Amino acid sequence: NAALHLPAIAHECGIKFDLFDVAEIFKRTPYIADLKPGGRYVAKDLFEAGGIPLLMKTLLDHGFLHGDCLTVTGRTIAENMAKVKWNPDQDVVRPADNPITRTGGVVGLKGNLAPEGAIVKVAGMKNLKFSGPARCFNTEEACFEAVKERQYREGEVLVIRYEGPRGGPGMREMLATTAALYGQGMGDKVALITDGRFSGATRGFCIGHVGPEAQLGGPIGLLKDGDIITIDAEAGRLDTNVTVEELSRRKKDWKPREHGYGTGALWKYAQQVGPAVAGAVTHPGGSHESVCYADI
Repeated sequence: NAALHLPAIAHECGIKFDLFDVAEIFKRTPYIADLKPGGRYVAKDLFEAGGIPLLMKTLLDHGFLHGDCLTVTGRTIAENMAKVKWNPDQDVVRPADNPITRTGGVVGLKGNLAPEGAIVKVAGMKNLKFSGPARCFNTEEACFEAVKERQYREGEVLVIRYEGPRGGPGMREMLATTAALYGQGMGDKVALITDGRFSGATRGFCIGHVGPEAQLGGPIGLLKDGDIITIDAEAGRLDTNVTVEELSRRKKDWKPREHGYGTGALWKYAQQVGPAVAGAVTHPGGSHESVCYADI
């Protein structure tokens, strides 16, 4: 979810920063916290080992944090970390120079199925490639019912669409379906892609933030059952075998889904919200402010 929240915060400050900037930071930041669902430990273990200060301390010591940044304490990160000592009698958090992996656990994807990008968590995954036929659903509820009744097959790519910022509206988490797949022991036997979100507790090939979203006529909204989808997290690709010409033909017959909110706050939100790649924000941002109220 940092790939959504950080661009939104940057937008508020008038800074251009999107999903791919987040993915680039993950690429050069070591994976050091051995936490579930991809690792061995839980939050309680992290707290007992030294907590977030321990994690920040080793990142700071090895050049992955800007120590001069001011924090809510009124002091800089470096000042906050000055009295924090490394705890060698634990293995919940690894030293930043001896990480679990040299890169972070999140990868940005792009391709003809996601021209505006998508994101996948790969922490703890052994296989970073997947290819299979699509099985499409226009709501999470429809996909969840199919999974509950086991109306899907091993090797398929389950597609949950019209759950993006506008299509939902609201871009909710697809938590029920991922939990059901894991409970059935199928978490690593199928892939799941959506223009909605996933929580940090996802397991297996779960790709979110696919853009443009289906509600705007993005390629994910033009897929049909049986279309082949190929995921390559090593190369950062998310593609379909459907040609550009065929996608163009399908788009002529496409119409956005009616989500049931014809008025009120959710209707207003759906008219204003922007793409997930830029944080799904609803206003022009800090760069368009005529007065900087923070300086008053």
